Amino acid sequence: MINSTARLDDADDVDVAIAAARAGAEAVHARYGQRLSRMDKGAGDFATDADVAAEAAILDVIRAARPEDAVLGEEGGQHGAADAVRQWLVDPLCGTLNYAVGNMLVAVNVALRNGPAAAADPFSGEVFFTDGDTAWVRSDEGDSRLAPTAATRLVDMNLDPPFPGAPGFRAVDLLAHPGFVERFRPRVVSTTLALAWVAAGKRAAYVTDGGDLAGNLHFAAGIALCRAAGCVVTGVDGAPIGQGGEADQSGQGQVGRGLVAAADAETHSLLMSMIRSRG
Repeated sequence: MINSTARLDDADDVDVAIAAARAGAEAVHARYGQRLSRMDKGAGDFATDADVAAEAAILDVIRAARPEDAVLGEEGGQHGAADAVRQWLVDPLCGTLNYAVGNMLVAVNVALRNGPAAAADPFSGEVFFTDGDTAWVRSDEGDSRLAPTAATRLVDMNLDPPFPGAPGFRAVDLLAHPGFVERFRPRVVSTTLALAWVAAGKRAAYVTDGGDLAGNLHFAAGIALCRAAGCVVTGVDGAPIGQGGEADQSGQGQVGRGLVAAADAETHSLLMSMIRSRG
């Protein structure tokens, strides 16, 4: 693996993902606590100048290392052909609302579609990454293999509206399920950093409502990490989700909507039984 000063000309894609996520995380960290400009996106959503700066830093890394690749960014949109064989999915600051109010629970997500991915925590300094086959976390102590476990019994949920799966299912419905409160304890981090935590054994599972995650740049890195770590990942309907959060192109039936990422099969099965009983 490369270090922060190494050239990226001949780097593997996983090295590019790590370097890009780190660059974005540095931009986010540098602007923390500053007065931020907000750019309204409608429906209560907004971006800040930290989002924009982080995406620019990520793009600089990708362009330098992979000038022919396309990039889809949360703030800048499509760069290069949308149907390019190689496309990077960039969420420069997941958890903007948290960040804007001084909460440090955020993530910087970079994923090559159907390939390596990285998610950086700007404040812990950790970078969670995968080459597509194995998943690791890089910290000051070095690299450690991610080992998911349900031991914490903590389940993160995305409770932000809208609820595209309603009335059939909403993640918030699990909070009222007697089986859930007997077995698990809910958490609401409001960032896909929670998916990295499932892969790392800091969370037992993560659940988000029934939207279509096909090509979704917010979830691509987290899904890739969970898959490579050995987690069980499906839609809230139990159907498979394609690689990198894309729609399944295998022709094997329906494509999963929403997301249930669990540390192990038992936890996934328990959550699915609760979801189905609420549907």
